[in-house]
Amino acid sequence: MRRLLTVLLLAVTASLGAVTPAQAHNVLIGSDPKDGAELANGPSRITLVFDQAVRQGYARISVTGPDGTRWEDGRTTVDGARVAVGVRPLGPAGTYVVGYRILSSDGHPVSSKTTFTLTAPGPGAAGPASAVPATPAPAVSAAAPREQELGLGAQAAEAAQNGGAGMAVLWIAGSIVLLGGATVVAMRRTREREGAP
Repeated sequence: MRRLLTVLLLAVTASLGAVTPAQAHNVLIGSDPKDGAELANGPSRITLVFDQAVRQGYARISVTGPDGTRWEDGRTTVDGARVAVGVRPLGPAGTYVVGYRILSSDGHPVSSKTTFTLTAPGPGAAGPASAVPATPAPAVSAAAPREQELGLGAQAAEAAQNGGAGMAVLWIAGSIVLLGGATVVAMRRTREREGAP
């Protein structure tokens, strides 16, 4: 019986070790400007740094001023673990919110925000010229209204393209098979030792 418990414990440990890497979400480890920074001059670019590579095609960074005006300029770019976007010359002094949304290396979306404060008004002006160009919305399955509500429709397509969600399923399935096999072997050996038919 003790051997059975040992085998089961080893199988569970192995399966947890196999599943963990596939389930690790990206974590923001740095930003330029830093979260909470106070700046006399607005940045020309926002850069976010994550603990592991970010998937292409889903990342978005927005920069919203204290008056609700959007200040990001151009498309968000991804270079490994770095995600960046240009910023137009900022306008009013106050707190600017840098919102971001990425597709994690494991296929799951991650979104949050950082902030910085512009201590003196910049040369930028809000108005029609500051409107951010609209980007086409990703196609969303009708079977996923919650994803559509959250703006996460691209997750399924991106995960299918890059295999993130599929790999997590494979790791889990493999772990279950390993655990089941170890249990069967342990039970047979226990029966043989006890002389059961």
